[in-house]
Amino acid sequence: MEMNTRIQVEHPITEMRTGIDIVKEQIKIAGGEKLKFKQSDIEFRGHSIECRINAENPSKNFMPCPGKITGLNLPGGNGLRIDTGIYEGYTIPFNYDSMIAKIIVYGVNRNEAIAKMKRALEELVIEGIDTNIDFIYEIIRNPDFIRGDFDTSFINNHFSG
Repeated sequence: MEMNTRIQVEHPITEMRTGIDIVKEQIKIAGGEKLKFKQSDIEFRGHSIECRINAENPSKNFMPCPGKITGLNLPGGNGLRIDTGIYEGYTIPFNYDSMIAKIIVYGVNRNEAIAKMKRALEELVIEGIDTNIDFIYEIIRNPDFIRGDFDTSFINNHFSG
């Protein structure tokens, strides 16, 4: 069995569905505080989706795309969280991970979460570099994805060649 002691990139999904800030709780524990709840106290609610926005070009085999961000519009609204450090004028360096933002949405059910993610991706603008925003948008509006009919071959079956 594998034990991974770091917080995963997807931790906002857990936080949105449980209402518990697990990063904050981890810091408290590291500071000597006791955990104030048990696993049985945690209730998962609704549905959450996370999309990783990368500075890369999907049409060129997802080649990284460093460069300067010349325009930026980040969406907002209820049930929407964006984790990022980018800003207009920021230069994406060539020697780092291409992930530049995470968009996380929460809805009472899968359909609401998908609708919120569609809207967020429609409003998201990052100019000056190539990103995977349009590629993710095509996935999120694909009928098979919407139905929940997908597996690890989804990208190859729907977006290759």
